[in-house]
Amino acid sequence: MLGITLLSIGLAGALAYLFLLYPSTNPSQAPANPQTPRPRRPPPPGPKTAKTGLAKPWLYFRELSTQYGDVVSVPGLSSGPTTIVLGSARAAWDLLERRGAVYSSRPRFVVGGELLSGGLRGFMAPYGDFWRRWRRLLHSGFMQRRSAAYRPIQRLESAVLVHDLLRDPAGFRGHLERYAASVIVLVTYGRRVTDVAGDEVVRRNIEAMGRLTSVNIPGKYAAERHPALKYIPTVFAPWKAEVLKQRHKDIQLYMDLLNDIKDKVARGVATPCFTTHLLEEQEALGMSDLELAYTAGSPFGAGTLASFFLACVKFGHNLIPRAQEELDRIVGRDRLPTFEDMEELEYIRAIASETLRWRPVAVLGGTPHASTADDVYDGMFIPKGSTIIAPLWTIHLNEKDFPEPHEFKPERFREERDFPGTLGHTAFGWGRRICPGMHLGAASVNLNIARILWAFNVSPAKDEAGQDINVDIFAFTDGFNSSPLAFPCMITPRSAHHADIVEREARQALTELAAYEGKAEHSSGR
Repeated sequence: MLGITLLSIGLAGALAYLFLLYPSTNPSQAPANPQTPRPRRPPPPGPKTAKTGLAKPWLYFRELSTQYGDVVSVPGLSSGPTTIVLGSARAAWDLLERRGAVYSSRPRFVVGGELLSGGLRGFMAPYGDFWRRWRRLLHSGFMQRRSAAYRPIQRLESAVLVHDLLRDPAGFRGHLERYAASVIVLVTYGRRVTDVAGDEVVRRNIEAMGRLTSVNIPGKYAAERHPALKYIPTVFAPWKAEVLKQRHKDIQLYMDLLNDIKDKVARGVATPCFTTHLLEEQEALGMSDLELAYTAGSPFGAGTLASFFLACVKFGHNLIPRAQEELDRIVGRDRLPTFEDMEELEYIRAIASETLRWRPVAVLGGTPHASTADDVYDGMFIPKGSTIIAPLWTIHLNEKDFPEPHEFKPERFREERDFPGTLGHTAFGWGRRICPGMHLGAASVNLNIARILWAFNVSPAKDEAGQDINVDIFAFTDGFNSSPLAFPCMITPRSAHHADIVEREARQALTELAAYEGKAEHSSGR
């Protein structure tokens, strides 16, 4: 009936009709009592209108913080009363960590959360029962004590990665992607990825995550500011048709993978993994198969290690000799570094932290938060239902915390600094919404940086005249997450002896990883 009405009154009239039927304000974000006067405090400063549709909104947010300060109010980016952009680690820590009871919900994600995901992606869910069940599962599967159980997988796949770099240094980006994909698929579904291009699960997951990160950009869609637009028939909204098509693909992928594991469990041949853990907890948590399937579906990528190689090409003449001196002194020349070495490898850990700080993958600071009550911070009024964005491109490049922020200086993390928290950076987020996979991710970054610098010299590629090819440290992809665009580099073994050790450890790793070979048995693996 609604579709007939839309066709009869025309598109312009239909839009007006929809706005009457479905007000743009999310009722859960409206003040509990509209008659209660709000405090007479000024809002945070900011522009009168927001720029929207930007490919790289983090650049705009940094401009706003430079102009207006550490807390900026930007109207018109979301369906809530305002969007608050935080420009310093201190402001983000004060609100998202110390006042987590107020700032741990999520704003309404009309396109990415409702249309694309059907409200089933826990990291986008508002604070409530569903989110708590989802979070409990993620914590039990990935937080610190549990993540240590995945270290053997990371260690073995890391040995294969280093060997791939030795065998084919020019294809380093593909090797990083294969490593990241294989670790997450092994941890989640209990099987290896040997070829990213030829793996159906990886290809479909990359497509799913690519669509999600492309739609989840603040201000990109008018439907985020006017949720009534989600009800427009797809014949009038090609953007909606594309999103719903991807949603169908996502459901098919995640259910294929879940059903494959359920079948293996029933036959007693399942490899213990995160999905088997989910199935064990399903009844106690009262979650449907589709909810479990979405919980298992995880994004993966290799952006952080790609940024590390970019830093080596640009700044390696300063950091690589010092790192290799430490590695030679602590590890020696006859084996690859291990997790057990990391406590003593202080400079390597500093390089890893600076990599996460220098070019964060979650350049917008991850998924935005939302406030669940009126609040006053530093004399400024922040209304209930505000969307809170803490873009890492601004926070990690704040010159007060990180002088010469575009320079790659691991020494920052060897010095005493007045920075909130214990990590010296905020790459994994804050408070109750901190990244559940932070320990798994940090372990991979640390170990692989140690092993790459132990085995190789990384330097600029040469042109035909033998001159160094310059790289652009600002050339990064668009989207919710960002990684370096393609760039050349030279990766050479430090010696024939180092190459022999890499060969030896890779052979042993592949022998142990053979137990995880094989494709899924349902349509996701054909």
